[in-house]
Amino acid sequence: MASDPRRKEQLPDLTDRIVRTYSKIRTINHLGHCPLPRYDVIISVIEDLKDILYPGYRRREGLHLGNIMYHVGELVDGLHDKLTQQIARALRHEIRVRDEIETCDDEIDFESKGQMLAIEFLETIPRLREVLATDVQAAYDGDPACKNLDEVIFCYPGLEAITIYRLAHEMYRLQVPFIPRMMTEWAHRQTGIDIHPGANISGHFFIDHGTGVVVGQTCDIGEYVKLYQGVTLGALSFDTDSDGNLVRGIKRHPTIEDRVVIYANATVLGGRTVVGHDSVIGSSVWVTSSVAPHTTVVLEKPRLRVRAESPVGLEAELDFNI
Repeated sequence: MASDPRRKEQLPDLTDRIVRTYSKIRTINHLGHCPLPRYDVIISVIEDLKDILYPGYRRREGLHLGNIMYHVGELVDGLHDKLTQQIARALRHEIRVRDEIETCDDEIDFESKGQMLAIEFLETIPRLREVLATDVQAAYDGDPACKNLDEVIFCYPGLEAITIYRLAHEMYRLQVPFIPRMMTEWAHRQTGIDIHPGANISGHFFIDHGTGVVVGQTCDIGEYVKLYQGVTLGALSFDTDSDGNLVRGIKRHPTIEDRVVIYANATVLGGRTVVGHDSVIGSSVWVTSSVAPHTTVVLEKPRLRVRAESPVGLEAELDFNI
């Protein structure tokens, strides 16, 4: 059946009604001449940074010590320009939102501030490579299915999420607005692993399998910690002030000390909750109070009941320990 051209006559009226909502509902549109940070540029920044962190594993082949200087220099130069512009945009927008400024006339030199923060961030790359090398080693040491370090770098979503988290955390530490969350939320979509850039995570960190892992903003995680899929390190409750508004800036998420293993689908909640060093949290455990060092926390064995129909039409019930 052919389309009816007359039905398109209603589209100008529809367009008018949509545009009128932009004046009525201002909270979910950004109109004007102050550009926001761009997701596509931030993603390209992440890819450039991964090329520097793991040279030879990503987009560029044929790298060796004779040409790596030129390759990295070109990437760093491009990153300087991209980050300067995107950080400047983020700084400008944060101040406009905070001070409820409608215009885009800058009394502050945001480009200069953006450049300063971009260079400070790029200066962290040598140290980040040292920390990420421990994360790669932790994945290899912690997974008997892994054949070599190359497999970790090529294939492990946990390392991908941790890499982007560590980059975003450095920006967060420098108080760059918006961009750290853009980075980790993109990693969340790519890997299923949600790590807030504000979390403090030490070296030799390994997330096995990874899907569904959540690490909250005020988490503190020590050395040699291993998480499995579905683990949540979250908040127990949200305090409110006398007006009912959420209280921000307090520790809401747990502390995980050195050499802790947390198995699949376990949930650890609360800013006062500390999981002591060398402890093990079993699968599907719900922890809301502190655990002493060298402690194993597991659920008691549940029973599985299976109901089956016999050949003569009688039903039988069998109980299994699992």
